[in-house]
Amino acid sequence: MSRSPAPSTALAGALAERLLDPGRARRLKDMEFRDAGHGFDPFGMHPAWVALGAGLCRPLHASWFRVTAHGREHLPREGAAILAANHSGTLPFDAAMLWADVVLEVGRVPRPVGDVFVPAMPFVGTLFARAGMVGGSRGNVRALLREGELLMVFPEGVPGIGKPFSERYRLQGWRVGHAELAIRHRAPVVPVAIVGAEEQMPQVARLERLGRWMGLPYVPVPLVPFPLPVHYHVWYGEPIRLHEDLAPEAADDPEVVREAAARVKQAVDALLQRGLQERRGIFR
Repeated sequence: MSRSPAPSTALAGALAERLLDPGRARRLKDMEFRDAGHGFDPFGMHPAWVALGAGLCRPLHASWFRVTAHGREHLPREGAAILAANHSGTLPFDAAMLWADVVLEVGRVPRPVGDVFVPAMPFVGTLFARAGMVGGSRGNVRALLREGELLMVFPEGVPGIGKPFSERYRLQGWRVGHAELAIRHRAPVVPVAIVGAEEQMPQVARLERLGRWMGLPYVPVPLVPFPLPVHYHVWYGEPIRLHEDLAPEAADDPEVVREAAARVKQAVDALLQRGLQERRGIFR
């Protein structure tokens, strides 16, 4: 049985109304969600917090990074699907801008799948969960796909966001879990390329010992203290329907899954190269 929102959730909704236009704030706050009986969905999300997150991200999306999206028509408006994107930029502003682009412009909440250390981060882990993030366990992502949710994954993981500047726009090791899930749960994969984030905060060093002490892979040392106002270009590709060529039991074959993941990686890389060729400059 659900109960009235907590005071903090009511406050989040009130703040969202100040940060967003009335129509958008109302649509986000009033969207349906699966209340687990404690005011949030089973993973800690609430629409009021989604609206607040969108309101906080909107100035960065519209004015600082000036996000330009290409191919939004490829985003499914309903049903289970997986967004698979490249990852970069020292700090995960690229994930925030992709999330904000889908929420603000499409009206759907993608569920970012965080690395195992993210939910454990004090305060940050809880705030991210309120806006839709889930820990990257197999049980979590399977449950969300069964409920018809839209997942947002970064198969490069930490090596992608932490790559040196000399390796920009070169995809790092590509995890295959998204391909296994897509095949098993009959969900299309939308390849996504984010161009611009690689130049926002060039990384000059990483403090691994300090990171381990803090429960993180490392603490980055960027060249600048805050992200530069680079122009983001987000490219959404045509959905890859792995499940149309493969039966659900193919998800148990590691070689088939690797080949499927390689197909997604190739699509993301192709979008990256197109985006790099078509952009007129880092800040334009």
